[in-house]
Amino acid sequence: MDTPANRLGSDVLARDDLRKALDEHDFAAAFTLIKKWAGLSQNKIATACDLTPGKVSNIISGQHQITSMAVIRRIADGLGIPGALLGLAPRSWESLEQETAPPPKEERQPSEEVPWRPDATVGLADHLTRSDLVLNRRDATRALSAAAVTGAALLDTLEGWLQPASADSRFRRRGRLGTRDLDDLESTARTFRAWDRQYGGGLRRKAVLGQLNEVASALNERQTVPIERRLYGVMAQLAGTAATMAWDAGQQRRAQDYYLVALRSAHAAGDTAFGANVLAGMARQMLYVDHHHDALELVRLAQDSVRDTAGPRLRAMLHTREAWAYAAMGRHAAFRRASGQAGDALSAAEQDEPYWISYFDTAELAGVTGGRLLDLARQDPRQHADTAAKQIRTALDQRGPEASRSHALDWIGLAECHFLMGDVTGAVESTHHAVDAAARTQSGRVRTQLAQLYPYTVGRDVPGPLREVRDQIRERLAT
Repeated sequence: MDTPANRLGSDVLARDDLRKALDEHDFAAAFTLIKKWAGLSQNKIATACDLTPGKVSNIISGQHQITSMAVIRRIADGLGIPGALLGLAPRSWESLEQETAPPPKEERQPSEEVPWRPDATVGLADHLTRSDLVLNRRDATRALSAAAVTGAALLDTLEGWLQPASADSRFRRRGRLGTRDLDDLESTARTFRAWDRQYGGGLRRKAVLGQLNEVASALNERQTVPIERRLYGVMAQLAGTAATMAWDAGQQRRAQDYYLVALRSAHAAGDTAFGANVLAGMARQMLYVDHHHDALELVRLAQDSVRDTAGPRLRAMLHTREAWAYAAMGRHAAFRRASGQAGDALSAAEQDEPYWISYFDTAELAGVTGGRLLDLARQDPRQHADTAAKQIRTALDQRGPEASRSHALDWIGLAECHFLMGDVTGAVESTHHAVDAAARTQSGRVRTQLAQLYPYTVGRDVPGPLREVRDQIRERLAT
């Protein structure tokens, strides 16, 4: 698709009121703001979005609400609104603009061109964190719309993961970090990872970036070999957390950059298990942007690198990523096979596996499996919605509100299952729980998923209970 002719300016897209309206799919407010700040008439909006002027007028006056995802996609493409602002995958024209736009003069070479050397990895981490910590609103909007690299451009850059790590031969002044310092740094990285799982990003993301920058600075000094190895491990952990926080906020390209820093750092640390975990995170990102074959390639690369060393939990998690890709590709038999392998692997789980994989238990397996069955249920509710609901209920029974982000996503998923089954009572009850759970996390992904429940609550002759939860959803998304 060509670049939209009526693309909104970055200053318009950066407005908080417009972003809130787009996030809530409140097109009455969005079109009004676009008229005011972008100078587009109702006729121009109608032409750009392939709507009639009368339909646009009815939308602005509140007489018509847009619930069709096909129409929302037309609005995104017609007005040049990045998909992430509407809860969509990046639009095709976003990647075209990414390819053709000249790089800013101050930018260093992109992460996929940085050689797999420890010093280059340190330099990349330092550059990314410094640029992120001084990001202004305009640059933040640009980061939100930047698409992730896919296909051969991504996969070919990962070949260095399979090669032995090289030594850092730079001349560096002597460092003074000791074992106790590394104990503290590892504890901090662990705390930050727990923050991400519970709350998402938000203000905590800058704390992670600041600590990551400090670790990169420490690696510009010559530490003892054991300390340096552990430092690279800490950098991998922090970069992995920064990646998931950026991904949770919809910053796809930034997330990918931090995933690559995490993978390179794990490579320098000799930690193939955590590297496989990073590759699984990259695969999840590809699944969310509908590049299923890329996701499967990343999972297989992860599995190959730890085939003889991975613990049961890590093997189980990798099988669920594999199953996710198969489900997205419509390969139902392969999905069931990989899901079964995940369950078999998890049944042998032990207590002495790394802390970062300890979250993957029977509740997580049920939640992930339920989520994939929900994906299938959107295409065939009669066959999959009830099974998806049972899996998600299992997850909810086994992990409580302390799981925060996962807990909220479970309730949102269960509510959608009830909507798909036509169970209004169950949908209303689950949506009440979902809104309450969403209030306890700052996760952008939770907000996006909650917004996807909204279309189920609109239309003619909507029962009173549905109108009530619709208002709850709008109120939660407005905060």
